Amino acid sequence: MLHLPYRELPVADAGTPNTGSPLRYLGWLAHHQRWLLTLNALFGIGWMVSQALVWFAVGAAIDHGVERHNDGQLWKWVAVVVVLGIIQAVCGSLRHQLAVTNWMNATYRTVQTVGRHITTTGPALTDEIPSGDVVNTVAADAMRIGSAYDSFARFSGAIVAWIVVSFILLSTSVELGLVVLLGVPILGSLTIPLMKPLHRTQAAQREAAGRLAALGSDTVAGLRILRGVGGEEVFLENYRAQSQRVRVAGTRIASPQAGLESGQVLLPAILTGIVTFLGAHDVLSGTLQPGQLVAFFGYSMFLTTPLRTAIDYVIMSTRAYVGAGKVLRILAIQPTVSDPENPVAWPARVSKLEDRRSGLVLERGQLCALVTDLPDDAAAQADRLGRFNADDTDVFVNGVAIANYALDDVRSHIIVSEIEPRLFSGELRFELMPHGLVDDERIYQVLQATSSLDVLDALEDGLSTTVEERGRGFSGGQRQRLSLARAILTNAEVLILVEPTSAVDTHTEGRIAARLREIRHGHTTLLATTSPLLLEKMDLVYFVEDGLVSDQGTHDELVARSARYRQIVLREDG
Repeated sequence: MLHLPYRELPVADAGTPNTGSPLRYLGWLAHHQRWLLTLNALFGIGWMVSQALVWFAVGAAIDHGVERHNDGQLWKWVAVVVVLGIIQAVCGSLRHQLAVTNWMNATYRTVQTVGRHITTTGPALTDEIPSGDVVNTVAADAMRIGSAYDSFARFSGAIVAWIVVSFILLSTSVELGLVVLLGVPILGSLTIPLMKPLHRTQAAQREAAGRLAALGSDTVAGLRILRGVGGEEVFLENYRAQSQRVRVAGTRIASPQAGLESGQVLLPAILTGIVTFLGAHDVLSGTLQPGQLVAFFGYSMFLTTPLRTAIDYVIMSTRAYVGAGKVLRILAIQPTVSDPENPVAWPARVSKLEDRRSGLVLERGQLCALVTDLPDDAAAQADRLGRFNADDTDVFVNGVAIANYALDDVRSHIIVSEIEPRLFSGELRFELMPHGLVDDERIYQVLQATSSLDVLDALEDGLSTTVEERGRGFSGGQRQRLSLARAILTNAEVLILVEPTSAVDTHTEGRIAARLREIRHGHTTLLATTSPLLLEKMDLVYFVEDGLVSDQGTHDELVARSARYRQIVLREDG
C-alpha cells in the first residue's frame, strides 16, 4: 500500500482566522491546506474517472473484440481495463490517505484556533458561553468541520466523472448525453429545499446538546455540594428534561436528513431507469451497438455514485457550516485584558510591585501576607496585581503602570495561584514543571517544602505517574499541595498565593509555613490567607478593609492593636 509522507499535528502556528462569516472561516481553512486539497482532488478525479472509463473499455472490448472475433482487439481492451483498475486502486489509496490528512488538518487547526482564543479570553468566555458548549465545539464541531474537507476529493471526482460520462454519451447518442448532462443537476436540485430545514434543525440540535453538556459538567463539578444539600434529584430531573429536548431536536433532524439520504438512492435510480430505457430502445432501432448498450448499463449504475457523493457532500458541508458558526461564536468573545499597542520592555528585576488603589506595596524579596475583611476582596486584590482585570490602572511595576507591559511578560514574572487551582491529565513530572525548565532534584526540594513527598511516596511510578483528569486521583489537600509546588516551581519573581493551605491539616500547614521562606528566598511572595500559622511567619502583613490597607505590621503587632484583625484571624467574637 502506498503511503504519503508523515506530517506532525498540530502545526506550530494555526494562523489568524477569517471570522467574517462561517463560509469565510471555512475558506480560510481551505486556503491553509490548498495544495493538499488540490492534490487530493486530482487523486479523487483519477479514482472516479477511471471507474467510469472501465465501462467504456468493456463496451469497446465487446464491440471490437467479441463481436468481430478479433483476439488482438479483445486483449488490447482487456489490458486497458486492467490498467484502469490499477489507476483506480492507486488513486483510491492516495485519495483516502489525503482525505484523512485534510480532515485532521482542518480539525486540528480549528481546535488550535479555539484553544488559543480560550487562553486569551480568560473568564470573559465562560461568562458568555457555558463551558460545556465550548467543550462540544472542540470535541464535535471541529470534527464536523474537518469532515467537509475529507469528502471534498470525492465530490471533485464526482463532478468531473459526471462531465466525462456525459460527453462520452453525447459522442455516442446526443439524446442520452443530454439526459445525463442535464438530468444529474436537475435531480440534484430537488434536494435543495431540504437544505434550509436541515441547517435549521442541526443548529437547534447542536444548541440543545451544548446546554446538556454544560448542565452535565456543572452537575458533576458540584456533585459533592449537591449531595450535601440533597439537591441530586432536582438536578437529575433537569438533566432528564434537557436530554429529552436533545432527543426531540435530534428527531427533527431525521426528516430532512432522511429525505436527502433517500434521494441518494431514489434519484440515481430514476436516472438509471431513463438511461437504460432509452439505450435499449436505440439498440433495438439499430443506432447503438451491443457493446455500447453494455457500457450504457455500466454508466447507469456508475452514475449513482457521483450523485450520492454530491448529496453526501451537501450534508457534510451543512454540518461544517453549522460547526463553523459555533466556532465563530467563541472567537467573537473578546478578552477582558489585552496587550498595549506599544508595550514597555520588562525590567531586569522587579524591585517594587504596588497597588495604589489599596495601598499595598510589595518590595523585592519580601514574604508578605494579605488579610481582608471580606474573602472576595483577597481574590480581587490578587487579580489586580496579576493584571486579570481590564481596569488595572492603579497597579505599578517599578513605577510603571502594569497595563503598559506585554501580557506575556506579566504572566511570566507574576504568577497568581488561585484558591482552587486545577491539575490536568498527564505525567506528574510535567504537571509540576510544564515548561521543563527544572530537574527532578529541584522538584523533590519543592515537594519537601510543600510537605508533598508523602503524596509522591504513595505513587507506584513516582514522578512518572499519569495524573487523572482534574487530578481526581488525589484528595483535595493533596491537589492543593501539588498545585502549590507547581506554583513555586515556576520560579516567578512575584508569586501570589490565594489561600494556599485551606484544604490541609494544621500539622501539614505548620510544616509548609516553616519552609516557605527558604524555598522562595530572594523572590517576592504574597499570601492571601487568614491562617495564623502562616501569618506569624510573614515579614509583613497587610490588613485590608473596604478595599483599602487600614493597617500593616507583623502578625503579633496587628493582633495586639486591631480588634477587627483578631476577629478575622483568631475567630474572636466582636
